[in-house]
Amino acid sequence: MSARTSRTARFDVTVTADGLRSPVAPARLSALAEAVLRAERVPRARLSIALLTAPAMARLNRTHLGHRGATDVITFALGDDGAGVLTGDIYICPEVARRQAIAWGVGIREELARLVVHGCLHACGWDHPVDASREASAMWRRQERLLARWWTSASTPA
Repeated sequence: MSARTSRTARFDVTVTADGLRSPVAPARLSALAEAVLRAERVPRARLSIALLTAPAMARLNRTHLGHRGATDVITFALGDDGAGVLTGDIYICPEVARRQAIAWGVGIREELARLVVHGCLHACGWDHPVDASREASAMWRRQERLLARWWTSASTPA
């Protein structure tokens, strides 16, 4: 099991891959989640991000959402923990992300980053329609702006 925990004064973000090889380092996924939390002006947060195999994601999807098969991302927005800390659990399936990346003509790293942003926004309280209009929703537009900002800053030399 691989894990990366980032602890700043404001955020505690843990990324686990549970034996999976991720095309994006857990530290980068954690840093991206923190960037989303800062952009959303979240004062304090504790998030876990778990990368799951397709069978594990399918079980989670069936058990908690009543849907068949693996999905790309599931977020459990747990809200305020009573001490002013936003809490949430985000589950991402890299195998589904890889298929989506191919279908949409983007790189797997970009698609994984998109799913981290998407999950973080759900944890922060954002929502979107579940039909074809989701890509026109305010949440989707916010997601794409944050992703573009991250992608631009990530490709800029230090």
